[in-house]
Amino acid sequence: MINRVVLVGRLTRDPDLRYTANGAAVASFTIAVNRQFTNQQGEREADFINCVIWRKAAENFANFTKKGSLVGIDGRLQSRSYENQQGQRVYVTEVVVDNFSLLESKSATENRPSSAPNNNNNSYNNVSNNGNENNNNDNAFDAKADPFADNSQPIDISDDDLPF
Repeated sequence: MINRVVLVGRLTRDPDLRYTANGAAVASFTIAVNRQFTNQQGEREADFINCVIWRKAAENFANFTKKGSLVGIDGRLQSRSYENQQGQRVYVTEVVVDNFSLLESKSATENRPSSAPNNNNNSYNNVSNNGNENNNNDNAFDAKADPFADNSQPIDISDDDLPF
């Protein structure tokens, strides 16, 4: 059986980091993922996907992201149910995150107002974490070294320079 989910989108709110009675960290968040097509009014709609991440990865995710952060996640789809306070059965479907990557620079995240989306898709501050507390792969790329960082100027590339 295959159960894999890979999503790229923006956080709709700051991650909610909590701890279980046993001390395990768990963070829940919602990611907005744009659809590939537009509606009849020409607007792009989004799906809002509930996600959960555990242990050290949850702590790292909560520390490095906030509302509006562009992230990539890899995980599995899980369904569960519970009985709420009114005695009703509630069904939940969510992505249990195994790995995540930050897909924009820290400065782009900090400089963007939290209410306005940013279409800057540079991926210079990537963090991947597979949920294993002993495996923390933090990689940072200096955005100042990026020749494409200044989006205001057109890039002059001839067809002969393209590899395809």
